[in-house]
Amino acid sequence: MRLAVIGTGYVGLVSGVCFSELGNQVICVDNVQEKVNLLNNGEVPIHEPGLRELIAKNTQAGRLSFTTDLYEAVNNSEIIIIAVGTPSLPNGKANLSYIELAAEEIGHAVHDYKVIVVKSTVPVGTNERVAELISKHASASFDFASVPEFLREGTAVRDTMNPDRIIIGTLSDKAADMLTELHRPLTDQITITDVRSSEMIKYASNAFLATKISFINEIANICEKVGADVEEVAKGMGMDKRIGSSFLKAGIGYGGSCFPKDTQALIQIAGQMDYDFKLLKSVVEVNRDQRFNVIRKLEDLLGDINGKTIGIWGLAFKPETDDVRDAPAFEIIEALIERGAHVKAYDPIASDNFNKSFHGKEILYCDSAEEAALNADALCILTEWKEFIDIPLSDIQLWLKTPNLIDGRNIYSEEDLENTPFAYYSVGRPKMNNGVREGKPILTF
Repeated sequence: MRLAVIGTGYVGLVSGVCFSELGNQVICVDNVQEKVNLLNNGEVPIHEPGLRELIAKNTQAGRLSFTTDLYEAVNNSEIIIIAVGTPSLPNGKANLSYIELAAEEIGHAVHDYKVIVVKSTVPVGTNERVAELISKHASASFDFASVPEFLREGTAVRDTMNPDRIIIGTLSDKAADMLTELHRPLTDQITITDVRSSEMIKYASNAFLATKISFINEIANICEKVGADVEEVAKGMGMDKRIGSSFLKAGIGYGGSCFPKDTQALIQIAGQMDYDFKLLKSVVEVNRDQRFNVIRKLEDLLGDINGKTIGIWGLAFKPETDDVRDAPAFEIIEALIERGAHVKAYDPIASDNFNKSFHGKEILYCDSAEEAALNADALCILTEWKEFIDIPLSDIQLWLKTPNLIDGRNIYSEEDLENTPFAYYSVGRPKMNNGVREGKPILTF
C-alpha cells in the first residue's frame, strides 16, 4: 500500500518506518526542513533502539522517504496517517491546533479517494472535527478512521511490530477493510469499533495504567509504615490473572509524553461533560507527590540539605529514551535547588534535552556516573538505566563523600547491600531502609 504519515515525532516516525518494513511505500512528512534533512541523511532525531537501522534499510530499498511537501505526499498515497503532536494546554486540555492545521492542508490535497487515519491521541469527537475540516477543501470523497497507538518509548519499534491489539474506529466498511489489510501482518487481534469508542479506548487504557502505578506507589507508602515489602506484595497481586503483574513496579511515579498528558486530558473531557472524575484526579495527585518522597528521605538522612552536594543518576523519565517530558527529575531537582543543595546530574543520553528544558538553573551536568557521585553527600537514582545497575556498590561507596543512597527505582536487592555501609532508602521496602537489613514490623497487636 501507499502511505503518507504526517508528523515525524515518536509515533509518526516509528509507525512510518515500521509500515515500510512491512513492504509498504511510505512517505513521512514534517514541516521542519532541518528535521527532514536529518532523516534523509540517515540521522535520527530521537533515541529509539532499532529505529536507525530500519530507516537505513528501508530508505535504501526505496520504500521510505521524507519530505516537507504534504500536498505531494497526500496525492501519491492511498492512506493518510495523521500523527502530529497534541500537547497539553495550561488548563490540561489537548492542544488540537497542529491536527487541525494538518487536516486543512490534507483537505486541499484530496483529489481522489483516500482513507484518512488519526493516530494522534485526541479527545472524543476530534475525528469528526478533522473530517469536517477536510471536507471543506477536498474535491473527492474520503473515509476517516481512528487508529490509536499504544507504543512505549524505548520499546516503540518492538511494540509496533508486535502489538497486543489494533483498534480501528470507523463507520466505513471500505476503510475498515483497507486498514485491516494494512495491519494484518502485525496481528490478528484487530477490533473494529465506532470512532468515538476508539478515541476513548486510548485515554481509558492510559488512565488505567497510570492508576495501577499510583495504586502500587500508595501501597508502597503503606508498606513502609507497616513493615511489608511492596515487591513481595506486587508479586502476589500480579499472580492474580484479573490483575496482572505489569505496571505494578513501585518507584517515584510515571512521566513521559503520554500518561501525564492523557490523564489530564481525560479529566478535562469528563469536566466538559459535567462529570467529576475523582479517581483520576487522585491518581494525578498521588503521582506528583510520590516523587517528593526522594526529598523527604534525603532530609531523613541528612537533615538540612542546604549546602549539601547531591548526585543525581537519571534524567529521562524511563531508560532507553532521551525523552525528559514530565520526568520526575524536574520537580525533584527543582526542590533540591530551592532547599539550597548543589546538584550534580548524569544521564547516559538525556542530559542535553533536560538542560534545554531546565535552563537558568544551577546544575552541574556530568559526563559520567562516577563524576556525578564523586564527593557527593548523597546519591539519588531516578532512572533505572542498566549502566547504573551494573556499577558495583563498592565503586559507589568509594566515590561518595558519605555512603548515602536514595534508590528511587528499587534497583538494588537486599543481597546487593549485605556487608555494605550504605545508609539506604528505597521505595516500599522498609526492612532495607536506612541500612537496616533485619527490620521489625512497625505494627504490633
